[in-house]
Amino acid sequence: MEYKLRKYPEFSACGLNCGLCPRYHTNGSSRCPGCAGEGFSKVHPPCGMLSCCQRKGLEYCFLCEEYPCKKYDGVDLSDSFITHKNQFRDMEKAKQIGLEAYPTELNEKIKILKTLLQNYDDGRKKSFYCLAVNLLDLHDINAVMDGLTSEVEPEAPRKVMAAIAARLFEDMAAKKGVSLKLRK
Repeated sequence: MEYKLRKYPEFSACGLNCGLCPRYHTNGSSRCPGCAGEGFSKVHPPCGMLSCCQRKGLEYCFLCEEYPCKKYDGVDLSDSFITHKNQFRDMEKAKQIGLEAYPTELNEKIKILKTLLQNYDDGRKKSFYCLAVNLLDLHDINAVMDGLTSEVEPEAPRKVMAAIAARLFEDMAAKKGVSLKLRK
């Protein structure tokens, strides 16, 4: 099925932060362009939630009077490439702060994730960083980034930088009671 291109594919119709998914930050044929982004149908199986939204002329499920419908039963109990843990919380946040402000915050998280992947990835941390940036609040992520700036030597090997970043994120997650593991 072909979908109408969405204005902001980084935040899915169903409430996932696609811009923080490992597949969004992959090069090559398996790269996902986000929810109904350009080429979405070529790399993603058909999506009942997106189809329903587009049929009703809605950008997000939470704008529907039937939300949350039976399509959401159990959706937040397991993960795929991206965590579903905060799916309901993120849609509620978008509803509360508005569809102008939420993308601004998500864009800031995406920018931080790109910095982490470019400067602190030892080739084994992409999924971990995606999960950490997705699950932690922006001010906590910024605190970790400040810690990285102060703890990492400019010429440190990438492996050392990645280990420090992982430790700082794990410490912050533990402090906030957040598990940085995907649920299968």
